[in-house]
Amino acid sequence: MSGEGFPVPGDARRGEARPDAAGRRARLRQYQQQLLERMQAARTSGATRLHQLGVMIGTERFLVDLTQTGEIVPLAPICTVPLTQPWYLGLSNIRGNLVGIIDYARFLDAGTTAVAPDSRVLTFAHGLGFNCAILVNRVYGLRQASEMQVAGDRLLDTDNNEWMLLDLAELVQDPRFLHVAAAA
Repeated sequence: MSGEGFPVPGDARRGEARPDAAGRRARLRQYQQQLLERMQAARTSGATRLHQLGVMIGTERFLVDLTQTGEIVPLAPICTVPLTQPWYLGLSNIRGNLVGIIDYARFLDAGTTAVAPDSRVLTFAHGLGFNCAILVNRVYGLRQASEMQVAGDRLLDTDNNEWMLLDLAELVQDPRFLHVAAAA
């Protein structure tokens, strides 16, 4: 049966091909699960200093130590919080927890992180003691800094892409980061 009375994807009677949204969601979930499994395997392999997660924030590529990251989740609605710094985007409900969402590019005064279909939220590891996450434009997956060349304060991969290190443990110690209230 073709689902009499109900449109089916690619239904020739209607002359339209509908994108397979359920299939895309399933593939995205599978990709995220595989990435999470690889991240967890890298954490427990003893090579945690060599493996970082590659992400784009604003217009820059960053490497984040896996031991400092929590999870990567799709961007959920963000509730703005009045009287806060412009880089503090607000609060979002992630798996039943209110998490502060940060635009790290704005924090660095390097523009803003554009929200796009590939945008994700990278949560901080629980061990850092902050219920926080950073908005990222894109997730590149696992990278090995040990295979990159040092170029000043940046690293160069084999494709000449520049990467900067983002130390979340250091960030949560920064007095400016700890004070999200807007200057009076």
